[in-house]
Amino acid sequence: MTRFGALFDLDGVLIDTEGKYTEFWDEISRIYPTGIDNYALHIKGTTLEEIMKDFPDPEVRADILRRIREFQDTMTYPLFPGVECFLTDLAANGIPAAIVTSSDNRKMNFLFKEHPSFRDHFEVVIDSSKVTLSKPDPQGYLLAAEALGCDPKNCFVFEDSIQGLKAGRAAGATVIGLATTNPRSAVEPLADHVIDGFTEFSVKDMMRVMDSRNQ
Repeated sequence: MTRFGALFDLDGVLIDTEGKYTEFWDEISRIYPTGIDNYALHIKGTTLEEIMKDFPDPEVRADILRRIREFQDTMTYPLFPGVECFLTDLAANGIPAAIVTSSDNRKMNFLFKEHPSFRDHFEVVIDSSKVTLSKPDPQGYLLAAEALGCDPKNCFVFEDSIQGLKAGRAAGATVIGLATTNPRSAVEPLADHVIDGFTEFSVKDMMRVMDSRNQ
């Protein structure tokens, strides 16, 4: 019997935080200009370690790291509508779930403290401490599929960022794009299906996407 897996990015997919991060990185870009247009959008889906390569000055790095810790220590992590119902639907259909995120373990602890039962929905959590290559490299998704005991081609990747969508594609998974961070027109070329959220999307809908892709 085929074992399927559902692999989720975190920010902009499960939790509604991308707008907050955009404001944060827009401010950092104002204070410490990188010369990269739309810097906040440019780095979405990228690990903090990778982002820091854009700031070679050690003092600047230290200040940014201090600011991001203070920011994440005080922010809230609201779940998108329909997320918990969809995760429950997955479990009812025997499909294990994993989180694959560029976030660090410190942030994950804050998330699970705010939502104590949320961790129970996931067999595997791949955070930035468990990868050596940032998205768009598929390493995180391949590790999650392996940990779930699934072939990547039998997995679904849920992503909102361009980097993450590319990672899902490279992993060989069926990619479900979330039009929460980028416009639908930017997500569609990198996804097998695009949704606005989980309130009107079911596991049956998800399986139809894979069936359509494999025809």
